[in-house]
Amino acid sequence: MTFELSCLRSILLWGYVAGGMMELNSLKQFLVVARLEHLSRAADELHIAQPSLSRTIARLESELGTPLFDRSGRLRLNDTGKLFRDHVERALGELEAGRRAVAEATNGGLGTVRLASETFLTLTGPLAAYKRAHPSVEIELYWSPAEDMARRLRAQEVDLCVASQPLHAEGLESARLFDEAVEVVTTLDHPLAGRTSVTIDELADQPFITARKGHWLRGLLDRLFAARDLTPNIVCEGDEPSAIAELISAGLGIGLVPAFARRSATGVPAAWIAVDSPGCRRTVTVYWSADSHLSTAARLMRSTLTQWNWSSGEPQDARR
Repeated sequence: MTFELSCLRSILLWGYVAGGMMELNSLKQFLVVARLEHLSRAADELHIAQPSLSRTIARLESELGTPLFDRSGRLRLNDTGKLFRDHVERALGELEAGRRAVAEATNGGLGTVRLASETFLTLTGPLAAYKRAHPSVEIELYWSPAEDMARRLRAQEVDLCVASQPLHAEGLESARLFDEAVEVVTTLDHPLAGRTSVTIDELADQPFITARKGHWLRGLLDRLFAARDLTPNIVCEGDEPSAIAELISAGLGIGLVPAFARRSATGVPAAWIAVDSPGCRRTVTVYWSADSHLSTAARLMRSTLTQWNWSSGEPQDARR
């Protein structure tokens, strides 16, 4: 879809909203309820009263002439609601993209870039290089689980997403950044520390320290064990990679750690052991919406990421 066609659809939606059929704010509130499928939590996030939010959703359904949610038991977005959600996300995203495109054109600058990722530890090198090359660009960083990335790209809440697991969604384009092994890390005095490799079966009773569900590392651990009809013995799960590493180094358990962290680990002696499974890897990929009009700043960020030498931690042409 061309940017001109996207803008036309946005203008038509704006005319529909401005004409009184639907309020823009009501559509935004609907998206929050659709995402959370819970009225009270949506009201808390939106900082409005739940009865007011309920009336907004009811009025929206009345204007459309059909329910958007199933209300038998827990609130669930129905098939009609999912269809409407997808159109609203794209349309509101295009309105935001149009606003940003106008701001970029009238200000004569590069614009801003909004990047979402599951972790930014991997991206510190290219982000620092990008900021040095383009000091006037405003960079907005958002932590996001992979399961939420496709929605954020469709809604144009962010320009780019970097994920360590595949995003299975239509309307996305991507470029692979790098692929690497994921290994088991233990303390130096652990019984497995002298091994060059270990099987999943041999790890069955080991205490694991890992990330929470939704994180790529946890997904990898669960998949590896499920393939052997096993369940990992998880003694601790958290959100902070540095805390996970510290707990492993303290001898409280073992964990899966990507090889990238091995190059940046300093001062923490540990044993790194290969996992005897071809699936114990991660592929890091940058995604963007095929329908979106990327700002100049976002296109430059995409180029920085795709042209980065991930092995040396430098730009591709740094040694030329």
